[in-house]
Amino acid sequence: FSEAVSEKSFFFILLPGLQEVVVVIQSQRNSYHARRSEQRKEEILQQAAEEGKGRPVVVLLHELTEYEGDWSILPALPHLFATYGQLASWFIFVEEETRLRLAALLRVLHRYPEHEEWFLGRGLHDDGASIIHHYAFSEDPSSFTYPDPSAGWAVSKPLLKRLAVRLQHESLKSDFTIDLHHEIALYVWEEGNGPKLTAVPEFCSQMRDNCATSFTTFLPDCGEPVPKTDVFVAVKTCHKFHHDRVPVVRATWEKDAGFLEFYSDVSDSSIPTISLGVPNTERGHCGKTFAIMRRFLSGAVPRADWLLIVDDDTLVSLSRLRMLLRCYDSREAVSLGERYGYGLLHKGYSYTTGGGGMVLSRVAVSRLMSSGCSCHSDDAPDDMVIGRCFTSLGVPITHSPLFHQARPDDYSGKLISSQQAISFHKHWNVDPLAVYKHWLKDDLPRDEL
Repeated sequence: FSEAVSEKSFFFILLPGLQEVVVVIQSQRNSYHARRSEQRKEEILQQAAEEGKGRPVVVLLHELTEYEGDWSILPALPHLFATYGQLASWFIFVEEETRLRLAALLRVLHRYPEHEEWFLGRGLHDDGASIIHHYAFSEDPSSFTYPDPSAGWAVSKPLLKRLAVRLQHESLKSDFTIDLHHEIALYVWEEGNGPKLTAVPEFCSQMRDNCATSFTTFLPDCGEPVPKTDVFVAVKTCHKFHHDRVPVVRATWEKDAGFLEFYSDVSDSSIPTISLGVPNTERGHCGKTFAIMRRFLSGAVPRADWLLIVDDDTLVSLSRLRMLLRCYDSREAVSLGERYGYGLLHKGYSYTTGGGGMVLSRVAVSRLMSSGCSCHSDDAPDDMVIGRCFTSLGVPITHSPLFHQARPDDYSGKLISSQQAISFHKHWNVDPLAVYKHWLKDDLPRDEL
C-alpha cells in the first residue's frame, strides 16, 4: 500500500481488502449472457459498496480481449497477470450465475497466506474412469480433485504468475479443450510439481450458512418455453442403426417434438427415414449435416426458428431445451450446445460438440450456408467444420453445460445431480431407456411443457 498506514489500512493488511481481489466472471459474447454477466458485475460492486471494505476489480471474461478462446481460461492468464498482477493478491473465477458473499470470501482468503501458491475451490472427483478425462487416474479416480465451476474457484497471485510464465513458453499436451476445469486442475498440478486443489467448504454450489459462494441454476426461467413448432429436430442415423438406435428415440423423446425427421443413407418408409443422397461415413458426418442445413432453409420442411441436430444415440429433454431457448433471441446468429475448443492456446477455434446436440438459430444457419463455408469431404468432422466456419464469421459459440457429449457415468455425480440436463450421448454399457427416465424425463403432463 502506498498510503500512510492507518488503523483501517492496518486491518486490510491483516485481512485482505476487496481491492486486492479480481473477480473474473466467465461471461460469454451472446447477448443474453452478456446482459446476465453485466447484471452480476453490478450486484458484486453494489455489495462491495455496502460492505465498505474496498472495491474489487470485476472482469467480464468475454471483454478481456478480442479473442473468443479466452473462455478456456489458460490463454487469458498471461493477460490477466500483466493487467492486474501488480495490484491484486487473489483471482476468483465464477460462472454468470454464481453468487458471491464478499465478507465471507474475505474471511476465507485470510486463512491462506497470499505469498504462497494456492488453488482453492469446491472439489469434484470422478466416480469412475472417464472418457472425457482420457481415463486419467483410472486406478483411483477419486485421488484427483478439480473445481466445481458453479461454486467458483480461486488462485493466489504467486500461482497465477507461475502459470502465466509457463503458458508463454510451452504448449499444452492436447490440442483439444474438452472439460475445462479438469484440464485447468491438471495444468496447475503439473504432475505433482504444482499444488492440488485445496477444498474450501465455504465454496458452495447451494447456499447454506457461512458460504462465500453459491449457485442458482444453469436452466434460468426466462418465461414460457418456446413452442414445439419453433424447434425443428434433425436426427442423423444410418441403415445399420435403424433397428436398435431409432427405436430408442421413438420410445423416449421423439413424442415431445413438434417437427422431427430422421436422415439416413437409405430411405425406409417404416420409420420413416429420408435419404439426402450422402453415403454413410464412419468418421465424420459433414456432408450429411450440411445437407440437413440446406433442407432446413428450403421449403421442404416446416419453417422453424431453431434447428436441433443430434445423433441417433443422443438422448434429449426437448421440454428443457425449449425452456432454455426462451432466453435467446432467434433473430441473432446463435450456435448453442456443449462447447469444445481446438488449438485455443494458439488462436484456434471453438465448436459445439455434435454428440451432445447442436442448436442453431435460423439466422446462424443462413449466415453459414451463404458464407461459402463447406466440407472438404463428406466424412470431415461436422461439428469442428461448423465451428471453424462460425469463428471466421464472428459468430460466438455459446456454451451450456446441460448438453453432454458422453454418458451420465462419465461425469462427476456431484456435478450432474445438481443439473437439469438437456442431453446425454452414447449407449455404451448403459440402458438408454433407464438413462432417459432417470436423467431427462419430466413428470409434468405434456400439455404443460
